[in-house]
Amino acid sequence: MATSTVMQTVLASPVASSLVKNRSRVTNLFSATYVPLRGSASKRVQCKAELDDRNMSAEPSPPPKPKVSTKFADVLAFSGPAPERINGRLAMIGFVAAMAVELSKGQDLFSQISNGGVSWFVGTSILLSVASLIPLFKGVSAESKSDGVMTSDAEMWNGRFAMLGLVALACTEYVSGGTLL
Repeated sequence: MATSTVMQTVLASPVASSLVKNRSRVTNLFSATYVPLRGSASKRVQCKAELDDRNMSAEPSPPPKPKVSTKFADVLAFSGPAPERINGRLAMIGFVAAMAVELSKGQDLFSQISNGGVSWFVGTSILLSVASLIPLFKGVSAESKSDGVMTSDAEMWNGRFAMLGLVALACTEYVSGGTLL
């Protein structure tokens, strides 16, 4: 009750009235029955809260989606959506392909690259880069298309581990002088 008296006294004072330009916004902010005080402060004030039907909806509205930039410099920026995702996808395919060729033909990574692997690498890199960039230039983010187990975060972590796996595979085969498997 004391809080209501203080609030109404503040809102009814001539200083507050001159500072408040839009009186309806203030009354919407403090939705209560307004009783101006005159005379002694010992008068009794009763406030009733009014419910707003718009704010009492069952489902909260989803947050607005941030606008995705489709500029070439923004998509391929160092912290942009394309570089790590494309490198991760290439590393995942490269690691699986290197292990498959190593198991089937018994060649280590360096002999795979020297025996025609460069042309396969360049072709795969171009194909995957273009396929990854087309949705980004259309404004579609990978996060909007991910749900369930196959999320965009899982793809990023798998790509990071594949990049580390390729480097570890190359270092291990270089030090040991032969194939890993």
